Amino acid sequence: MSNTQARSADAVDAPGRPAVDTKLEVIVIPVSDVDRAKRFYGGLGWRLDADFASGDDFRVIQFTPPGSGCSVIFGKNVTAAAPGSAQGLYLIVSNIEAARDELLGRGVEISKAFHDGGGVYAGTDEPYLFGRRRVEGLDPEHRSYRSFASFSDPDGNGWLLQEITTRLPGRVDADTTTFPSSTELAAALRRAAAAHGEHEKRTGKQDPDWPDWYAEHIVREQAGKPLPT
Repeated sequence: MSNTQARSADAVDAPGRPAVDTKLEVIVIPVSDVDRAKRFYGGLGWRLDADFASGDDFRVIQFTPPGSGCSVIFGKNVTAAAPGSAQGLYLIVSNIEAARDELLGRGVEISKAFHDGGGVYAGTDEPYLFGRRRVEGLDPEHRSYRSFASFSDPDGNGWLLQEITTRLPGRVDADTTTFPSSTELAAALRRAAAAHGEHEKRTGKQDPDWPDWYAEHIVREQAGKPLPT
């Protein structure tokens, strides 16, 4: 077993669960011009949660991406990090082409979609999850986790879109199926509908119990379990 496989197995099989939930809720990003950053993140369509100032020496602004349980904050005297030093900030989407088109429509400069270079970790591109070699285009096999696009805010803080349609086993509580937004639920329903169409082709007949089949597909997909056929 490779080191990568071993780490993956450890992540899935780690025993026990802490008694208290520990939720990642806020990421601080360093910016040089607070108002410029506010215009940029507001222009992404993110929800403005707070803009609080205390005198001339402190200001904090909080935005939340649509459907996200985690927010970003920036401002004046909220971090000592250098503006633009936050890199590798991932935004998970169910359809990277649609998400990219949305950002382009909002005037954001964003890279073309790309996928990893076949496990090659050397290269000259900006580093990301799979290394430093970016191959233009969506993942040829349309695998979950494997297609990306990148953009930066005006200070150079680096963001990546990552397309995830099916979670790996253990990444989602198998006993809980939730969706952060109606958009995510609709995307799951469309995938279930497409899969069910193939199911009816294989059986050669209409399935009157399609709601149950849809539900099973959605629950299993989110939990990373084998999908119904």
